[in-house]
Amino acid sequence: MSPYDADARELVFAPSVPGDPRSHEDSVLVRRTQAVGPGGYPVYCDETGIVRAEISDADEVRMLVSSVHQDLRRPVACRRLPSAPAA
Repeated sequence: MSPYDADARELVFAPSVPGDPRSHEDSVLVRRTQAVGPGGYPVYCDETGIVRAEISDADEVRMLVSSVHQDLRRPVACRRLPSAPAA
C-alpha cells in the first residue's frame, strides 16, 4: 500500500512576480475527478472547479482550460500528499 493519497495532489506555482521578495509561491490542492484528459490520464480539479489539470502516473501536469478567458500558469511542482492515517 502506498503512503500517498492517490486522489489528491498539490500543484505549486512560481511567484507571480519573480524576484519580488513580497511575492511568494502559490499552491492549490486538487482532487481526482471521474474525467479523463486528452492524454488519457485522470483529470484533477480544485474545490472551485477553476483549476483543472490532467496528471500522469509520473506526475507530469497538463493544465486544462476551465473558462474562455483563463490565462493558464504552468506549475513548477506537483506533490503527492500523504494518505490519512487509518482509523
